[in-house]
Amino acid sequence: MIPLAVLGDGNEGIIKKVAGKPEVKKHLENLGFIVGDTVNVITEQNGNIIVKVKEARIAVSKEMAMKIYV
Repeated sequence: MIPLAVLGDGNEGIIKKVAGKPEVKKHLENLGFIVGDTVNVITEQNGNIIVKVKEARIAVSKEMAMKIYV
């Protein structure tokens, strides 16, 4: 299990765990980061990680990406 932030451009993973305070976990779940779902890292720009999850492109900060484990 590794944080999403270190997965690397163009790689895909299955979300294994979402860490953090309950409000952070809920926010990430609302964005589509659900345990068991697939996430694709598109690229990293200006400290943000751009991912594809549930057919949507989402930018999350590196700090948030460290809370999502694949």
